[in-house]
Amino acid sequence: MRKIFKTLCVALLAASSITAMAASATDVLTNLKSRIAPDKRTAIFDVKAATSGSTVTVTGTVGLQEQKDAIGKELADKGFANVKNNVKVLHNAVPEGKKWGIVTLAIASMRCEGKHAGEMATQGIMGQPVRVLDASGDWYRVQTPDNYISYVPSSSIACKTAAQMKAWREAKRYILTVHSAFLVEAPQSDAVVTDLVLGSILEYKGEEGEWLKLALPDGRFGWIKKAQVQEFAQWAKQDLNLDLVMKTAHSMMGHGYLWGGTSSKVTDCSGLVKVSYFSNGIILARDASQQALYGEKIKGSEWNKCKFGDLLFFGNKNGRVTHVGLYIKDGKYIHCSGRVKINSLDPKDPAYLYSPLSASRIEGQMGTAYITYVRNHPWYF
Repeated sequence: MRKIFKTLCVALLAASSITAMAASATDVLTNLKSRIAPDKRTAIFDVKAATSGSTVTVTGTVGLQEQKDAIGKELADKGFANVKNNVKVLHNAVPEGKKWGIVTLAIASMRCEGKHAGEMATQGIMGQPVRVLDASGDWYRVQTPDNYISYVPSSSIACKTAAQMKAWREAKRYILTVHSAFLVEAPQSDAVVTDLVLGSILEYKGEEGEWLKLALPDGRFGWIKKAQVQEFAQWAKQDLNLDLVMKTAHSMMGHGYLWGGTSSKVTDCSGLVKVSYFSNGIILARDASQQALYGEKIKGSEWNKCKFGDLLFFGNKNGRVTHVGLYIKDGKYIHCSGRVKINSLDPKDPAYLYSPLSASRIEGQMGTAYITYVRNHPWYF
């Protein structure tokens, strides 16, 4: 009887140890995810741990190889000696010729699901580089320079190898600096090749008088007046100019609201902020709730401390951010709510609309998380 009891105790202790190991490994992965992939909008990290004996097996899916490597290192650092890292890396499965892409439409709709009926997530604009995470169907799962993940029709991007992307980054390019324009078949022609929006990037192929010959990422080409564009490398050298940021925002006055809109034709609230700052060569996070996490923080109750160009965040009584605008002065701000318009933070003002939860200052924060000059982003240069 004693022998049986002892055997049962050993078995129970072993089972308890295995259960504890599994729970501990799960905790390690949970903590790792909170550090390197806290937001599913910007990272794919769907993994779990299972234990058999002294071996921990990790399965699931991540977007990038560095995430899989981080799993192995983290478990090893926490004392797990026997780890089978069977996690699938989406980007590794993409064929070499499709690992990267460049948006080849003036505006490409990017959705939360791989179908036209899917909710709009964001928009890509001509010449925007993307990393392809999944190219298994007609809809590619891609990541934009602000790390945002969404689905885009394969026909909306021109796929590139790493070598082709390097050549593109080194090529002479031009960026559209006006609100919108057309690329035409020949100088003085009315025959349109494509429309373009503010921030569209094309490759230089030649010039003739006041006209430039530019190529789209898919090889099509056309002509545009020099006055409508600027050489991309020169444009990217600009430093923060809040007058330009706010001029861009005001140029969109009266434009309608589109959920997921991120172009000079139509935006949502955070899209207006992104487009305005991108015109100054600055990449911000995509959504209002993400933008609210970065920059120099200002309490909503102290909005009178805000300066020209600061971001104002609004939301519900629980503190959830759902809206963003740009501070002008004297309590006035410009935002996209129904349309792009100007309202006031002062409850005594007839134009009053919403009180802010918080504010963020971009000035003085360049190079911090999710506040990046285009010139410093490795996908562009």
